[in-house]
Amino acid sequence: MQEVLSLILGGGRGTRLYPLTQLRSKPAVPVAGKYRLIDIPISNCINSGMQRIYVLTQFLSVSLHRHIANTYKFDPFSRGFVEVLAAQQTNEAADWYQGTADAVRQQIRYVVEDPCKHVLILSGDQLYRMDFQHLLKTHKETNADVTIAVLPVPRDQVPGLGVMQLDNTGRVIGFVEKPQTEDAIQAARSPMNYVVEKGIDPKGREHLASMGIYMFTRKALLEMLNQRPLATDFGKEVFPRNIKSYHVQSHIFDGYWEDLGTVKAYHEANLQLATDNPPFDFHSPDGVIYTRMRFLPASRVLGARLKHCLVSDGCVIMEGADLERCVVGVRSRIARGVILRDTVMLGADRFETDAERTANRAAGRPDLLIGENSIVERAILDKDVRIGRNVKILNQKGILDGEGDCYVIRDGIVTIPRGSIIPDGTVI
Repeated sequence: MQEVLSLILGGGRGTRLYPLTQLRSKPAVPVAGKYRLIDIPISNCINSGMQRIYVLTQFLSVSLHRHIANTYKFDPFSRGFVEVLAAQQTNEAADWYQGTADAVRQQIRYVVEDPCKHVLILSGDQLYRMDFQHLLKTHKETNADVTIAVLPVPRDQVPGLGVMQLDNTGRVIGFVEKPQTEDAIQAARSPMNYVVEKGIDPKGREHLASMGIYMFTRKALLEMLNQRPLATDFGKEVFPRNIKSYHVQSHIFDGYWEDLGTVKAYHEANLQLATDNPPFDFHSPDGVIYTRMRFLPASRVLGARLKHCLVSDGCVIMEGADLERCVVGVRSRIARGVILRDTVMLGADRFETDAERTANRAAGRPDLLIGENSIVERAILDKDVRIGRNVKILNQKGILDGEGDCYVIRDGIVTIPRGSIIPDGTVI
């Protein structure tokens, strides 16, 4: 455990996930009803026996700090920890993190002072399950300076990813960050010999994309970050300039991996979790995903119809409600006659008391729930939203991108921001 130090990057502003990132950082965004995105990389580290973890944060990080502090506690004999390293002004630097490499550089003292031999660098906004011991094994066996986890992907995904070219031994000989032109995409193809040798069938996936998972030797990381001019990003600068002078190795991964960096990807990945055979299974006994213990009661479903749904703790779903392909977050309340289709509901941070309901109704505000006979389709309802009776959230005009007083549409998906109030009879 002392051999590897893990650094999880908390991400930038998360503009592509807006408005889910309006009041929180990307790694703090809820997923699968009861988890947060940061739980994925932390759980993968813990399950891999790498229990010394720093989380580098910057934007809107209060809720992320609170979640980590309330969730990950180790006994004093294990020497394990999960600690937050927030961006801060120092005598040497007064700027925000300028990129992934700059973020690590600004916190490099924690690497310098640590007895580790290797440094694992991860992203905080991806959904996957990986045993990093396999990555470490590849790293050691090839005597690499840095090992990058790569995933075979089809051509249509290439423009949004960093793509690598390998030789027949799996060594990285070329790196292209998000190629856009057809010539650049074709040039970024790799021979699949090495992939097939590893027992993986590419099945039309002739490009190898970086997963944003890197294993450095401590020495190589310090040297690369100190090179002049100083690099700000691993994918755009550090790897392209060091491929020839350092041994950069690939580690092939062929499991489920999804970058939840956009509203569309986030919506689709959550709904897939509620299918008959989800591509990522939180119920798997292998590689348990940990999260905060909330001590909530079991959910009550009172004569409702649910099909392909994921229902979290502390929910109440009243009779006559009809839910299909939905994820229902903690403490959600769904009233009589509600119809939900293809909807991700993030739930609530607390239960509302009877006195509060009475006061809200007197003030003309809906309860903390989805009101009677409302219809919601292809939407994301952020935490603590109040939706009145007979509301319709359908996007019947098929708007791809737009905003209103109480909603944001991205890729045709309607998102109701956190704490929004939708009055009775509203049509969106």
